[in-house]
Amino acid sequence: MRIAILSQGPELYSTKRLVEAATLRGHEVQVINPLECYMNINMRQSSIHIGGQELPPFDAVIPRIGASITFYGSAVLRQFEMMGVYALNDSVGISRSRDKLRSMQLMSRRGIGLPITGFANKPSDIPDLIDMVGGAPLVIKLLEGTQGIGVVLAETRKAAESVIEAFMGLKANIMVQEYIKEANGADIRCFVLGDKVIAAMKRQAMPGEFRSNLHRGGTASLVKLTPEERSVAIRAAKTMGLNVAGVDLLRSNHGPVVMEVNSSPGLEGIEGATTKDVAGAIIEFVEKNVSKVKKITQAQG
Repeated sequence: MRIAILSQGPELYSTKRLVEAATLRGHEVQVINPLECYMNINMRQSSIHIGGQELPPFDAVIPRIGASITFYGSAVLRQFEMMGVYALNDSVGISRSRDKLRSMQLMSRRGIGLPITGFANKPSDIPDLIDMVGGAPLVIKLLEGTQGIGVVLAETRKAAESVIEAFMGLKANIMVQEYIKEANGADIRCFVLGDKVIAAMKRQAMPGEFRSNLHRGGTASLVKLTPEERSVAIRAAKTMGLNVAGVDLLRSNHGPVVMEVNSSPGLEGIEGATTKDVAGAIIEFVEKNVSKVKKITQAQG
């Protein structure tokens, strides 16, 4: 099988592990930087090119598209999809999950546990916005932020008003969420593959820090999930339309709440904490689904 991995960083742990796992299983793998791709879109035979050369046909594409290139990366992935290539996560699911506000709205409609979340665009709405999420302390998030960047804990009402006003003055899109104090600076990353949680880890923030991201110095350890936590994680991934997802949960007094659904979850932390071959499981999943698609296509033909 020929597999394309869409990634800007061939040297990144996750990309290297996927290449290694696919190669071990006898597949031919090519890492492709989506920003180097350009597309020929026509009614007869669309194609993707790099450096004056048309890319050869692929059986599957594994997207590892960074948040900063979501628009162009999704366009390239969509071109692969239009050419009949099986995508591990499709462009619609990725775009849906990258829109933090939309993802919260979709999950709330499905009855999935969430922190109380507020969204507004006028300074005059700020007092009611703060009251809606239960007052201070509260969390303010930039909708475009990743890896904990653009996330602020406002411990007093005055601080919350100042920060929200500042973001609004910069025309930045933000959402305001209740602060889950009982989580004690810890969250749970559930690695969903298909209809199962295949690995999970607890991430603990550094002392004095409330963001548990490993990029911000958080530590990872093995964790045992409850049946409810597994169910919530799987439902969240399915709501986004993702086959692979990193679903971040907090343990609150009213059950598990979803903080975020990540469409390109990193493998280093989860493989290190659980010692599981997550990359191998992903390639096995791709194999099974490419085979299914081919059987359906043959049956229809």
